[in-house]
Amino acid sequence: MPDFHEEEVLGKAYDARLMRRLLKYTVPYWKWLLLCVVLLFIITGTDLVQPYLTKIAIDDHINALGAPMLVFEPGDEPVPGIVFGDRVFVRKEWLPKGFSPGTGPRAPLPAHIEHVDGRYVLVMELEGSVTRRELSSEDVRKFREHDVAAVVKLALLLLCAMTLGFVLNYVQVYILQYTGQKIISNMRLEIFRHLQALSLSFFDRNPVGRLVTRVTNDTDALNEMYTAVLVNLFKDVFLLVGIVIVMLKMNFELALVSFATIPVIAVVTVIFRVKARDAYRMVRTRLAKINATLAENISGMRVIHIFNREEKKAREFDEINKDYLKATMRELEVYAVFRPATDLISSLALALLVWYGGGRVLAGRVEFGVLYAFINYIQQFFRPINDLTEKYNIMQSAMASSERIFQLLDTKARETDVPEPARIGRPRGKIEFQNVWFAYNGEDWVLKDVSFTVEPGETCAFVGATGAGKTSIISLIGRMYEISRGRILLDGVDIRDIARHELRSHIGVVQQDVFLFTGDIASNIRLNNRDITDEKVLEAAKYVNADRFITELAGGYHAEVKERGVTLSSGQRQLLAFARALAFDPAILVLDEATANIDTETEALIQDALAKLVRGRTTLIVAHRLSTIQSADKIIVIHKGRVREVGTHQELLAKRGIYYQLYLLQYKEELRRAHTGEEAR
Repeated sequence: MPDFHEEEVLGKAYDARLMRRLLKYTVPYWKWLLLCVVLLFIITGTDLVQPYLTKIAIDDHINALGAPMLVFEPGDEPVPGIVFGDRVFVRKEWLPKGFSPGTGPRAPLPAHIEHVDGRYVLVMELEGSVTRRELSSEDVRKFREHDVAAVVKLALLLLCAMTLGFVLNYVQVYILQYTGQKIISNMRLEIFRHLQALSLSFFDRNPVGRLVTRVTNDTDALNEMYTAVLVNLFKDVFLLVGIVIVMLKMNFELALVSFATIPVIAVVTVIFRVKARDAYRMVRTRLAKINATLAENISGMRVIHIFNREEKKAREFDEINKDYLKATMRELEVYAVFRPATDLISSLALALLVWYGGGRVLAGRVEFGVLYAFINYIQQFFRPINDLTEKYNIMQSAMASSERIFQLLDTKARETDVPEPARIGRPRGKIEFQNVWFAYNGEDWVLKDVSFTVEPGETCAFVGATGAGKTSIISLIGRMYEISRGRILLDGVDIRDIARHELRSHIGVVQQDVFLFTGDIASNIRLNNRDITDEKVLEAAKYVNADRFITELAGGYHAEVKERGVTLSSGQRQLLAFARALAFDPAILVLDEATANIDTETEALIQDALAKLVRGRTTLIVAHRLSTIQSADKIIVIHKGRVREVGTHQELLAKRGIYYQLYLLQYKEELRRAHTGEEAR
């Protein structure tokens, strides 16, 4: 992976290439997502029908008392009407299409009801003359019975539509959130598995915090895209298209007036997109600097305190913090202008509609219910446009996060195992290095033409100055890194022909910096391997003298272990590492500076544990303290990446070479310390 601040790589607000890759994760759940789209279509229908039902209630029933009617003789009415006196009154809109009133003495007569000075008057044309009759409250109730019943039915239908919309919204949101979480869960697992497949050299180059961000923050940003944008975008489209169709069908003239502000919205949206992207980029880059500064200063807080640099570092952080504040305020300015601007434009559209439509209502050319429905539809029309700011921000963040995630996933994993790996069973433990060359970077060789042999059951120690290549040798045996040239054999088999998991199952490693996981003592010994029973855990701990301090802990083997085992001493962590290695019963034991920085009392326990651990196993030891390896069967001296001397402790001292010089240096240091201690006493 390239070495740069990935937080600064933002890409586009929408990238078709990245989107295609993101959509692949939805394939296993396409049925659920399709169901969400169908539900959104129905939900949109329930949203659209509500203003229309209100329009029908207003125009066809609430304001329908003065509607034109025809008066029939009983039995002549083509459809059921309102029986009043000795005649039947039928509203013209109730009549079937193409109905002709006819002529003659029984032909229907026109009539209507007027509202004058708080009174209702029935106006009928009878034989060329107009008769007017004031209606009582009971008479009005008769003419209203049909409207009241219809309004009740429409109210119930409206309630059913709202209830259906609520239920479907709940189901849709639940399914969508569930699907989104499943997709993100799968993505997190894929990222984690990919991280496990990467070589250690990758982790040498990339900070842990950045990788944790990929698995947590970036996947959360994608979750928002899947749930808040991807599927809900269909609802916005359905709603906008549906509103346009309904409004055009309801009243073409009012619809054109309502849509007059759309070009203005389009221009404002384009300007916002450009400004928001620049502001977002600035905020992300400043935030990346803040995070990097915080991580660095918190990690180095001890040094800051020791050298009294608190004020200096505070001033440095203040400058970075002010830059972030300025960038954030710039972003707020962009969003603070866009949202009110869209609100202003929607208010302008509403004002135009009220001005133009209200005039048509007063002129009797448009019904009031139509105007009321248009006002509702205009408010619904601008709702998804107003949500554009949030959706755009989510998409911007999602594209940036997906770019970083795919950059990680595209990082080449370590070399794969051979198609048909060799089966070795439990090895005897013979290790051979044959002309091995190795470099972490290019041809900056750490090991140069290294050759040696360790026989089964031997204890072999590696010594040398810091950076000589001792730890690299240990890492290569377990294929933590791949060699550049030469061969490493285990019982005569090239380790590259052995599957990694099988090879490492036979190697137990105890390092100087013992890593303990959050949990308890027992789980840190067995490492969640259920094949290792509690009895075996107890036996391993007793065998390496770890049982002594474990039983003194509150909870014993179930005592809580906090992150990295900070509540335990170095010696206690080392003893747990020995117990862990013994519990897994490896054929090859590797000790990498396992006895460094240990107090005298604990070292005695560890030396006793070591003597037990190495029995019957090939043991490789890396040590700076030569006093701990004097009993080794073989000592290999590494100097500047090459094998310089091989022999036992006494043989190497007799040669008076590099090992002898190292021994003298440590012996003088021990004498000086002892002498200093005596003077102090």
